[in-house]
Amino acid sequence: MQSTFSGLNTMVNGIYTNRLGLNTVGHNISNSNTEGYSRQTAHAAATPSSEVYTLAGASQVGNGSTVTSVIRARDIYADRQYWKENSTNSYYVGKANNYAKIESIFNDSKNTGVQNAMEKFYEAWEDCSTTASSDTSRQNVINAGQNFAQSLQIAANHVKEQITSLYDDISLSVDDMNRLLGQMVELNKNISGIEATGAHANDLRDQRDLIVDQLTEMTNITVYETSNGMYTLVSNGTTLVNGITKVDLEMSQPKNNNEYSLTDFDIMIKQTGTIYTPGGGELKAQFEAIAEDKAYIDEVARMATFLLTTFNDQHKAGYGLDGNKDKPFGNTNPADDATTGLNFYGESDCIYEWTEADGFTVTKKNAAGTPIAGSTVKLSGMQILDLLTVNGELTAVDGHKKLATRSGERDADGNLLYQTKDPITGAIGETTDVNDPNIVKDSKGNPVPVDVNGSGDGSNAVWMATLLNCENDKTSPEVMEDDRAIGKGSLFSYYNTNMTTMGSSAANMNGKVEFQSNVMLQVENLRSTTNGVNWDEELSNMIMFQQGYSACSRCLNAMDECLDKLINGTGTVGR
Repeated sequence: MQSTFSGLNTMVNGIYTNRLGLNTVGHNISNSNTEGYSRQTAHAAATPSSEVYTLAGASQVGNGSTVTSVIRARDIYADRQYWKENSTNSYYVGKANNYAKIESIFNDSKNTGVQNAMEKFYEAWEDCSTTASSDTSRQNVINAGQNFAQSLQIAANHVKEQITSLYDDISLSVDDMNRLLGQMVELNKNISGIEATGAHANDLRDQRDLIVDQLTEMTNITVYETSNGMYTLVSNGTTLVNGITKVDLEMSQPKNNNEYSLTDFDIMIKQTGTIYTPGGGELKAQFEAIAEDKAYIDEVARMATFLLTTFNDQHKAGYGLDGNKDKPFGNTNPADDATTGLNFYGESDCIYEWTEADGFTVTKKNAAGTPIAGSTVKLSGMQILDLLTVNGELTAVDGHKKLATRSGERDADGNLLYQTKDPITGAIGETTDVNDPNIVKDSKGNPVPVDVNGSGDGSNAVWMATLLNCENDKTSPEVMEDDRAIGKGSLFSYYNTNMTTMGSSAANMNGKVEFQSNVMLQVENLRSTTNGVNWDEELSNMIMFQQGYSACSRCLNAMDECLDKLINGTGTVGR
C-alpha cells in the first residue's frame, strides 16, 4: 500500500530525471566544438511500481521515473572505418609533401638549377667548337663545367638535407607516440575502474578514442576492446598497448651511411630490441620518402658517373693547345706534345670506370700511367658526387690550353689514327687500335696520334657536345660502345626523363590525396551523424526537459497543497 506522501516522491523523481536531462543537454551544448566529444543522452525509465489495493483488487501504481544511464552516442563501425582511412590519408599526404619538397629542389622554371647549368655547359661546348683557339671560349667551357658539377652537388645535398629532416620528423613522431600510448594506458585503467561499478566513463572514452585518432595519423592501428572495457592496440603485427601495459618506442643508434654521407635510423621497440616497421600513416610515408630520396641521389650520381667515365673518355681522346706546334706525323719530340688523355672531371692520376655489374670504380695510376695494383675502390651515391670537380690541371693558370677541343687524324669510319713503329724494322705506320703493342706513346704513356689538327680545330668539342644532347649511336667511335651509366640516351634526355617521372609521380600522389580527402569527408560525415552535437536537437530537448521539470514542480505544489489541507485542516471543525 502506498504511503500518504508517495505522490511527493513520484514528482521528486520526475524533477531529478528532467534536471539530469537538462544537465546532459547543457554538457552537450558546451562541448559542441570540443575535439573528439560524443553527444550524450540521458536514458530514463519508470521506477518499480507499488502494489495498491482497491475495491477491484490489487493494482500496480507507478512511482515516477529515474535515469538508468547516461550513454554517449558512438558508432564503433564508423570509428573503425575512420581509423583505417585516416591512416591512409596521412600516408598519402606525407608522400605528397615529400614530392613537393623534391620538386622545389629540382625546380628549373626560373632558369636556375641542374637543367639551366647543363644547357649552359652544352652552349659553352658548342661555342668552343667554332672558336676553339679563343682563350675566352675555352675558359667558358671550364667555368660552365664547374657550375654544372656544383649544380648536381647542390641538388644532391639538398635532397640529403631533406632526408635528415625526415628523420628529425620521425623522431618527433616517436616521442608523440610514446606520450599518447602512456595516456592510453592511464585511460584504460580509469575507464575499467569506473565501469566496474556499472557507470559509463563517457568523457574518458572520448579522450581515448581521440588518442586513437591521433595515433592513426602516424601509423596503422587496429583496436580491440576487452570485456573490462580496455583497449588493445595492434600495429602491423606489433602490440603497442595491451590493457595497462605498453611498449616504448625509441630511435635506434645512429647508423653511419657513407654511401649517402648521412646517418640512418630505425624505430626500435625498447623492451625487445626489435625494429618496429609502421604499416601505414605518416611514419610509413616518411620511411618510403627516405628511400625515394636516396634513389634521387642515385640518379644524380649516375649523371656524375657518366661525366666521370664516358664524358672523360671523350675528352681524353682529344688534344689541347699547349704544344709548341701542331704535332706532325712522325714527330716524337716530347716538347711538341699537346696534352691528351686528360680527364675533364676528377684527377689526372685516376682511372674512372663504370659497368652494370661492378658499378663505379676508381683506380689510381702511377707516373707512367699504369694502374696501381690494389688501389681500386668502389664508390656510389654522394661518394661519386664528391669527386665531381673539374680537373685541377684545367683550372690552373693557363689550364684552358689543355682543354681537349682538337682531334687527331681519323680514318674513313671516324676512328682516330695513332702512330706505330715496328720494333725490328723501325717502320712507321698507323693504327686505330689503342691496344696495338707497336703503338707509339708520348712521355706520359698516351698513344701518339698520326697528326693533330690545327689550333682552330674544334672537332673534339663537337663530340663533347653530342654527349650532352645525342644518343650513344650518334657519338664518336671512342665512346660509342661504352657501358654507360645513363643508358643509351643523352644526358639531357636522362635528366628530363627522370624529372618527368618525378612530376608524374607527384601528380599521381596529389590525385590520391584529393580522392582520399573526399573519402575522409564522407567518413567524417557518417561519424558525425552519430556522435555529433546537433544544436536544433539539443534545444528541442532542452525545452522538453524544461517543460517536464516545470510540470513536475507544479504537480508537486498541488500535492503539497492537498497534503497541507489534509494535515492542517482535518479535525478542526467546530473549533
